[in-house]
Amino acid sequence: MKLDILAIGVHPDDVELSCSGTLLKHIALGKKVGLLDLTRGELGTRGSAEIRDEEAADSARLMGALVRDNLRMADGFFQNDKANQLKIVQILRKYQPEIVLANALEDRHPDHGRAAKLTHDACFLSGLVKVPTYDEEGNLQDRWRPKAVYHYIQDYDLKPDFVVDITPHMEKKLELIFAFKSQFYNPDSKEPISPISEKSFIDFIQSKNRSFGRPTGVDFAEGFNVARTMGVKNLFDLH
Repeated sequence: MKLDILAIGVHPDDVELSCSGTLLKHIALGKKVGLLDLTRGELGTRGSAEIRDEEAADSARLMGALVRDNLRMADGFFQNDKANQLKIVQILRKYQPEIVLANALEDRHPDHGRAAKLTHDACFLSGLVKVPTYDEEGNLQDRWRPKAVYHYIQDYDLKPDFVVDITPHMEKKLELIFAFKSQFYNPDSKEPISPISEKSFIDFIQSKNRSFGRPTGVDFAEGFNVARTMGVKNLFDLH
């Protein structure tokens, strides 16, 4: 199955919190979208890896994503090394996405920036003919390099290089976030409070999307950074 967009997050729910509105927008445009989680989020304060597996699957169905895979790297302790790079390369060559969305280049959680670099490096290596990988049947995979890697903005207040209008999809985005019900605000929960389980965190997400939208005159937007200079084909397509 060839994808148009592959959204990669180091933790289940990273994608939902930071770029799911953009994914919903492109699914509505007929694009094929898939998701890849690098870890199971097993170090999260609330819930368990097994619960988050179920929540991730529920969210993917609600979104309309065609696939959701998990590489089961070690939450908190994975490294940007050859073994993990090749795991991502195998996925890239399997689905051949045109665009990859990845974690923030810099963020409060150290996993996010490390995952951003790991994903960026894997996307480059995936295009090299002398980096062999094999599919599930043992067949040599063709090399593949995505046309672009865009890094969604997460907790830190980074200045976006561009924003995507998600106004018609904001309500659905919140539904996808709350598919991870073990992680976010629940007044009946007996589990420890975490920075993302307080009610104010969801208010923060909505306010952040409002802030990204304001400069371009829309109600809600998601922000992205790029690691390399972008080109523009037509000045009249910018707004």
